[in-house]
Amino acid sequence: MILKNQVLERKDNKSIVWDAYFHKNSQKKPLVIFCHGYKGFKDWGAWHFVAQEFLKANMFFVKFNFSHNGGTIDNPIDFPDLEAFAENNYSKELDDLDAVLNYFTPNNNNYSGEIDQSNIVIIGHSRGGGIAVIKASEDNRIGKLITWAGVCDFAKRTATVGDLEQWKKDGVKYVLNGRTKQQMPHNYQFYEDFEANQDRLNIEKAIKKITIPTLIIHGTSDTSVLYKEAENLHEWHTHSVLFPVKNADHVFNSKHPWEDDKLPQELQEVVSETVSFIMN
Repeated sequence: MILKNQVLERKDNKSIVWDAYFHKNSQKKPLVIFCHGYKGFKDWGAWHFVAQEFLKANMFFVKFNFSHNGGTIDNPIDFPDLEAFAENNYSKELDDLDAVLNYFTPNNNNYSGEIDQSNIVIIGHSRGGGIAVIKASEDNRIGKLITWAGVCDFAKRTATVGDLEQWKKDGVKYVLNGRTKQQMPHNYQFYEDFEANQDRLNIEKAIKKITIPTLIIHGTSDTSVLYKEAENLHEWHTHSVLFPVKNADHVFNSKHPWEDDKLPQELQEVVSETVSFIMN
């Protein structure tokens, strides 16, 4: 069964759009929640083929859009709502992930007969990897953590650094999206939230607390988030597994739109290793 563009409504927060891939067979399955990265969305590139691989492995796979990623309920692809994008921050993404977990984990939820509550896995790509690390350090519902091209330090990201005085004066700064050619706005509140929550948002500190099984996957040819960041994560979490993907870029040699009918070899390698890790 594939559920597309479902809406998780929240009383005091923006709604979250999500997809779920699972076999409706009343077998308790690992709940695998996928967090996209910066300037990302749940329908980017080949993520739908990725989801189908977890479906084949009889897992309950959920991918969702962060509430302020720039998508809307009516158009969850790309970035029609730049005002929402400008108001995004790391704390909101952590709250979003918590909301998704809260939706799928109660024993009386609509899918409780299909989900093994003792086997909850978080996968985060890129910036979503950092969010996944922090959430896993805080939430004992999570049993396994997996990062794909995950960042190791939020303080060094382009969304956080730059001419802070000018940013504060202007109230907003812009980052070009090379694919869509949009000027993506970041309101100064992003930095204020980071400053106010620096301790919580310290990925190194978070991953050093983690004792659950952790898999760190990273392409050796990643120029967006260097492979060194994966090595740092692995060094800080000595019981983690580091899996390099040779000659893979930041998105494991996929792209958007993805017009092939199968995954690129490198992303298939990522998925196969991830499925194996979850099953063992």
